[in-house]
Amino acid sequence: MVLRRVVFFLAILLGVVASQAPEFAQQYRQRLGGAIDELARVIGEFDADASRMNLSREAGIERLLGNADTFVRQRGEQVKSDVERVGRLEKQLKSYAEAGPFWRIGVFARNYEPDIARRAAENFEPAVPVTSEGLFATVAGFLAGWLGGRALIAPIQRRRRLKAASA
Repeated sequence: MVLRRVVFFLAILLGVVASQAPEFAQQYRQRLGGAIDELARVIGEFDADASRMNLSREAGIERLLGNADTFVRQRGEQVKSDVERVGRLEKQLKSYAEAGPFWRIGVFARNYEPDIARRAAENFEPAVPVTSEGLFATVAGFLAGWLGGRALIAPIQRRRRLKAASA
């Protein structure tokens, strides 16, 4: 009887933990959008500077990369890296929008940006799952905990039944 209570507690605990996956993914997407906005601002400022010099973005980056000054070259590498990164992040955000509610967690698991995920985890605030996605994750976590716990205690219960039957 005690083992069944432990399994039930484990199932509830896993259900609560699993219910937070959609919320974490949502908070991650918010941070992702913020990172895109900030990178777009930085790139926009660079584009404006390049435009004032009658240069395209690519020509401005090439000018920086071709400079003899190491500091200026590094700045060119940073701008080039920012342009590439914002492209990756925008593609990721688009894939979330196209995935729909029940697939976003899988998209997150395959494509997350480690720095953004770490910062999202540092500031994560649990929430009550009121979306269908959150409720599904809660039930799935509960069932995984229940079935996993039952599988763990089955050999113990079997031994007890055999011992009781032979006594």
